Formats: sequence, structure tokens, C-alpha cells
Amino acid sequence: MSAISTLNYSSSRFVLTGFPGLEADYLWLSIPFSFIYAMVFLGNCLVLHVIRTERSLHEPMFYFLAMLALTDLCMGLSTMCTVLEILWGFMQDISLDACIAQSYFIHGLSFMESSVLLAMAFDRYIAICHPLRYSSILTNDRIMKIGLAIFCRSTLLIPPVIIRLKFLNYCHPPILSHSFCLHQDLIRMACSDIRFNSIYGLALVISNLLLDAVLILVSYVMILHAVLAIASQEERIKSLQTCVSHICAVSVFYIPIIGLTMVHRFGKHLSPLVHVFMGNVYILFPPLMNPIIYSIKTQQIRRRVQRLFYLKEMC
Repeated sequence: MSAISTLNYSSSRFVLTGFPGLEADYLWLSIPFSFIYAMVFLGNCLVLHVIRTERSLHEPMFYFLAMLALTDLCMGLSTMCTVLEILWGFMQDISLDACIAQSYFIHGLSFMESSVLLAMAFDRYIAICHPLRYSSILTNDRIMKIGLAIFCRSTLLIPPVIIRLKFLNYCHPPILSHSFCLHQDLIRMACSDIRFNSIYGLALVISNLLLDAVLILVSYVMILHAVLAIASQEERIKSLQTCVSHICAVSVFYIPIIGLTMVHRFGKHLSPLVHVFMGNVYILFPPLMNPIIYSIKTQQIRRRVQRLFYLKEMC
């Protein structure tokens, strides 16, 4: 048996995969990626700043939007260092401890975004189906409890499966599929018993991402039923327009997940470049698009952003 297959890699380093076949163009690739990360940072910080400084936006809907922007900001920051340092030639591998930490943040933030989108769907359901009770149901105290529940759900359920990565033996070539670390990548290189990680990981996906998607769908079925009961067509359109931003946010979150899952499941014959591209879309597309969606589709945010830039031009 070769040395690479018998060695315990628990204290080794893992090779990060950039963009196979495009190594000569890394410096050029770093320009659009730097721009994307800058847009993620500035866009989400702008949304947070507008919500914090505009008192008229201190409402449940915008509190949930602030949670979404903060989650997107952290998701972008969780992969920025490894992706850009690979493209700039400063990094080629990563230690096991750093890899485990990064996978914890990526998966935890993904579950957190799913939970926030579910909370936003609940907000839209209450606003449309029970408008007279909206302020009494979604009080500041209840929103804080929802936020705490989202945080606990996203951070406390993952450690058992992530911590166990530290104690696995890694006997396969330590080459990751992406320029960042994912749980499924690490267990693929392990030669220890990974049944716990596989079963627990699947249970987490079902109880978080899949359950949230089902509940969001159910909430919109109930919203649609309530909207169709409205006599005035103008009021129907007005009610549905308040959901457009959230529907777009749900789409840009779940479509990349479905695409990445399909590529991993059925695209083993595809070029590694396709897998890397879909991985980066999964990580970067929601944080990039959500500030744009809410700045364009949400009238209150759009007006405040326009006023902010107008004042800067005047100065």
C-alpha cells in the first residue's frame, strides 16, 4: 500500500482547488472575484446601514431583512480569504483545523439563511392573512426570540458532525473539490467509519433546508389563498407585490443549492471546472443578489438609498 493511502492526515494540510485549467489566468480571474466580494460587502453593509439609520424601517419585515443581510455578509467573508488568496497566488493549501472551522461557518450560515427566509415568509403570511393582528403578533420581543431561535438552530445542531471531522483518519489524496472547505468534501477523503457523519448530515439537511423549503411553500399557498379571496384586483396586486422581493430571495438561495446537488449527483462526468463554478455560485450568488433585489424591489429601501446617494452628490 502506498504511503499516501496509509498516512493519517489528521494533522496535515489539504490542497484547495482553484479553477482547473485556468491557472495561467488567475490574476485576471481575481479582478471579477474581487469586484463580486466588494459588492457583497458594500451591498449588505448598505442595507444594514439604511435599516439602522432610518427609523421608519424599524419594523418586523426590515428586522428580518437586516438578519438576512448580516448572514449574507458573513457568508461572503467566510470564503473570501481562501478564494482570493488562491487567485493571488498566496495560498495553495489549508490546515485541517482551519478547514473544519470554515466548513462550520459555511454550513451554519447556509442553515441560518434558510431559517431567516422562513421567518420572512412567516412575516409575509401574518401581514397578508392577519393584517389587523400584525403588530400584536410580531412584537419586538417576539422578533428577538425568533432571531435567537434562528441563531441557536444554526449554530448548536452542527457541532457534533463538524467536531467529528477532527478525529477521522484521512487516507485518500487530500485534494478538495473547491477553493473552500465543505463537510462532504472532507468525509470523501476519510477512511474511517463515516456513517454517523453521513446520517447526521442528511438529517440536518432534511430538518433545515428541506423542511424550511416546504414550510415556505405552504406559507405561500396560504398567502395565495388569502389574496384570491380579496375582491379588488388592485388590492390583490398590491398584496402580492409585497412578496416579490422575498420570492426572489428564496429563488436565488434554493436554485443554486438544487443546481449544485444535481451536479454532484449526476455530473460526475462533467469537467471539474463545472463543479467549482457551481460551488462558487452557491456561495456567492445569494449574498450578491439579495441587496440588489431588495434595493430595487422594496420601495422604502430604494428611496432611502437614492436619498443617501443624492445627499452625497450634493456634498
